[in-house]
Amino acid sequence: MAMTYPYTVYRGTFIHHPRLNSSSAKPELVRNQGALWVSSENGRIKGYDCPTTHGNEFFFPGFIDTHIHAPQFPNIGLFGSSGLLDWLDKYTFPVEASFGSKSDPNNEDTDTKDTPLEGLRVYDHVVARTLAHGTTCASYFATIHVPATNALAALCHSHGQRAFIGRSGLNATKSTIDYIHTLDPNGTLINPIITPRFAISCSNSSLEGLGKLAASYDPPLHIQTHISETTSEVDLVHELFPEAANYADVYDKANLLTSRTILAHAVHLTKDERTLVRERGSKIAHCPASNSALGSGLAVVRTMLNEGLTVGLGTDASGGYSPGILEAARQACLVSRLVAYSTEFPEISGNATADGSEKLSAVESFYLATRGGAAVVDMADDIGGFDEGMRS
Repeated sequence: MAMTYPYTVYRGTFIHHPRLNSSSAKPELVRNQGALWVSSENGRIKGYDCPTTHGNEFFFPGFIDTHIHAPQFPNIGLFGSSGLLDWLDKYTFPVEASFGSKSDPNNEDTDTKDTPLEGLRVYDHVVARTLAHGTTCASYFATIHVPATNALAALCHSHGQRAFIGRSGLNATKSTIDYIHTLDPNGTLINPIITPRFAISCSNSSLEGLGKLAASYDPPLHIQTHISETTSEVDLVHELFPEAANYADVYDKANLLTSRTILAHAVHLTKDERTLVRERGSKIAHCPASNSALGSGLAVVRTMLNEGLTVGLGTDASGGYSPGILEAARQACLVSRLVAYSTEFPEISGNATADGSEKLSAVESFYLATRGGAAVVDMADDIGGFDEGMRS
């Protein structure tokens, strides 16, 4: 019989951020050299000991991807000269449709064995690839297909990746929620997340239904969606929802702006919208690589942070060309410099300040990739650092 040890010990240099005491505090890096003890029983960190000063190995906390589309992985890098809406029609919707099955035209069959083999292969590759890039927690958009979405949840669970799994749309979504609650009753690794794709693909009744569904659980379910990614999308929202004051108000009227909501992109939010998002406690998934690849615009991240918004990073694969959050952190630095440069052009940079302070440092981008992302997925006390009691 194999011996079970109470702790797993990791030896090297551990680099992370301490907790911020206030929203205005600047993040700093902390280096601890020695051994980190992790409980074999619950995966929580016990602490450091056995100081050492030799060796080149180092550890980062697991990265948190706050916005990623699992079924789009076959399309990574396929953006060309397309903007968002035509890119969705040309590349995204066709590949997502392939995750359905001929025997399940209504997408309500809950048997994961009915998922096309190619879909299972893609999802297995997604989880393995993101883990290889250091992503230990991800908020996944799936498709409308219940069997394939359930299969993604099962694969994340078997690989040991923390994940929020979202089936797009309202009808039959409860089937996936029930499946995930059966798969992981305590939500230790896998949790369901309500996922209206974006306002232009939903009716008012569908949005309201999803808001009610999220609120019907105790605690309420997390919610993820897109907001203000491109100007053409914003214009279309104004046409489809003339009764709403703005894009954010569409979600607010449906009770989808909550303290457990993740809003992807937020490139073209007005100051009034940012104020509403902050008041509701909703969080922002900044996706710089995707915003650049699809020509969506420049998100004013420094302005968001200064206004008290919580921000993390998302790869937005396949709009983003890399499944790695470290690349998203690199792009966040570069894009912030373009924002700082473009402040003389208000039509580009919105309400960004003109003193160069929009630039993000590498340390700040690393914070967004770890502690910031943990706060976005509502797990700031559990992941994102090496504090004693945190989950490894």
